[in-house]
Amino acid sequence: MVQLQPSSQSEVIYPDCDGQPMSDNTKQFRWIVTIKENLEWLFANDPNVFIAGDLLWYPVEGDNKTRVAPDAMVVFGRAKGDRGSYKQWKEDNIAPQVVFEILSPGNTAAEMNRKLLFYDRFGVEEYYLYDPDGNQLSGWVRNEGFLELINPINGWVSPRLGIRFEPSETDLQIYHPNGRSFLTPTETSQRAEQAEQRAEQAEQRAEQAEQKAVRLAERLRAMGIDPDSL
Repeated sequence: MVQLQPSSQSEVIYPDCDGQPMSDNTKQFRWIVTIKENLEWLFANDPNVFIAGDLLWYPVEGDNKTRVAPDAMVVFGRAKGDRGSYKQWKEDNIAPQVVFEILSPGNTAAEMNRKLLFYDRFGVEEYYLYDPDGNQLSGWVRNEGFLELINPINGWVSPRLGIRFEPSETDLQIYHPNGRSFLTPTETSQRAEQAEQRAEQAEQRAEQAEQKAVRLAERLRAMGIDPDSL
């Protein structure tokens, strides 16, 4: 009888899901999608900026317990593409440089403190935390090896992203480097549709003007007048 010898090193499984929901409510979900999609549009033409939402990040090979799923993260220097999770050792050991978290009523202070420590420990350069219910924005930027609180954050421009944060009394406004406000996907679709309608109307007016000019030229020729000589 042949006895199988146990493997000296079992394979480590890195789950693609942590069993946690992406969001706890519609407001949190809307902010996550808005930030993630606007960042996608901002870097759409750069093939080496990877952006993800609610994707598990494993920073240490062989350790499937040390992990976090930022609501949105940006990684400069990594190609776009689909991933089940972000295993840092397979990504040239590049950590996400910018992460976003949108607070929900279910998040505890202890949980968010652990996330801050995680991002500080594993090399995040910029970390932004927004509470949509309380309309409170906090941010940290790496300075001399550690994440430091950004104060004041009103008018702050992200060193990596170039976007500007403008907290108001009622809401958070985020602006692209060109000055345009972050829009929800619905607002973006509506504006695109409105622009398309304006373009169609302008084309129709141009066609009508051309047809009018043709009719006028025909009348002049009928009167023995060469319109080209006018």
